[in-house]
Amino acid sequence: MERVPFQATAAGTGYDRIGTLPVGVLLDNVRSLYNVGAFFRTADAAAIEKLYLCGITGRPPKRAMAKTALGAEDSVPWEHSWEPATVLRIIGGRGYELAAIETSVHAVDLFDWIPRFPVCVVFGHEVDGIQPELSALCDTHVRIPMRGAKHSLNVATAGGVVLYELLRKYRAITAAVR
Repeated sequence: MERVPFQATAAGTGYDRIGTLPVGVLLDNVRSLYNVGAFFRTADAAAIEKLYLCGITGRPPKRAMAKTALGAEDSVPWEHSWEPATVLRIIGGRGYELAAIETSVHAVDLFDWIPRFPVCVVFGHEVDGIQPELSALCDTHVRIPMRGAKHSLNVATAGGVVLYELLRKYRAITAAVR
């Protein structure tokens, strides 16, 4: 069977009105270059606005990152900052809803969340999660439902789940505007 780009299929036309998904992703202290590369790849696939790489989060060019990004590090806009709180304040000041992706007592279920686009989703360190200072700056806390014995996903996997749910929700909004 011949593989064709999604945009070349009839199903791809349902996304023509979207262009760039009005979503930013802030990665704070994500230590694995493979995870960062996977975020680049997913960011490209969902056509998000920008990746914000903060703290110790690796940034291109790095061989391990390129292995999972497969060139997406060249197509996705990104910037690095050592000060994630400053970045969040700036993004929030531009009218973005800031959403911490982390299970907490304040978190809403990802599938029940009604995002106020534009949105910036925040992911933290693979073990320690989001820093309390950053969590406090967020307007919303969102959890991915975890039904098994484990209570979390790999950060890059969680990113894929969240970005595609945002794409689904944004597509529904743009379809309703027709």
